[in-house]
Amino acid sequence: MKFRTATTITALAAAAMLTLAGCAGTTTAAETSTAAPEADSLTIQDAWVKAADSGMSAAFGTLENASDTDLVVTGVESAASTTMQLHETVENESGAMVMREKDGGFTIPAGGSFELAPGGNHLMLMDLTAPITAGTDVDFTLTLEDGSTYEFTAPAKDYTGANENYEGGDMDMDMGTGTPTDSMDMGN
Repeated sequence: MKFRTATTITALAAAAMLTLAGCAGTTTAAETSTAAPEADSLTIQDAWVKAADSGMSAAFGTLENASDTDLVVTGVESAASTTMQLHETVENESGAMVMREKDGGFTIPAGGSFELAPGGNHLMLMDLTAPITAGTDVDFTLTLEDGSTYEFTAPAKDYTGANENYEGGDMDMDMGTGTPTDSMDMGN
């Protein structure tokens, strides 16, 4: 009887050790989701938004990525506008500078930065919900590729600059007054 009990205890101990050894090499879903959201590595410096009475406006600044992987901003929202887009300014076939939605979003390189500037890439507010007056603050939420979000506030400033057309021509607005014109004042 002692031999049988010792054999049973040895077999149970061996099974327990195999089970524990198997668990040591396995990770659970909770253990693998320890990666920080991409938005935790994103900041913006020198953010500002162009003052406008109505219509359209744009926000600018320098996006900075503190991580060791590229970050992709895929969207933007603000209560100041019913429609927002990530925009780039490029030369069209006729040589004119035009604004258009940036396909694929903005990529901020690992450990680097991405400039949002008048006459270049920017956050486009396409239908203002109220006037944006110089000195007021506007809140924005950026969405990144992993679904995480980054919120920031930008002060409004008066600004005049160079003209770019909105590609397609159906949304041309003078951002100084928000009234329709031949071109859009986005800056240089």
